[in-house]
Amino acid sequence: MTAEEYYRLGNRYRKEGNWQEALNNYIAAIELDPESPAVEAKKMLDDILNYYCKDMYNP
Repeated sequence: MTAEEYYRLGNRYRKEGNWQEALNNYIAAIELDPESPAVEAKKMLDDILNYYCKDMYNP
């Protein structure tokens, strides 16, 4: 598969809510093409997954 195909597959998984498969496909796209739009998509997904709000856990 090409980097573009991995990127599009990652987008499909992301829209379905399967974030692990989305990340796997973004990483595969980045390995094939470091300039792929998957770089930004992976960064955004990482930001979502790493979000932490202390107020949500400490009322």
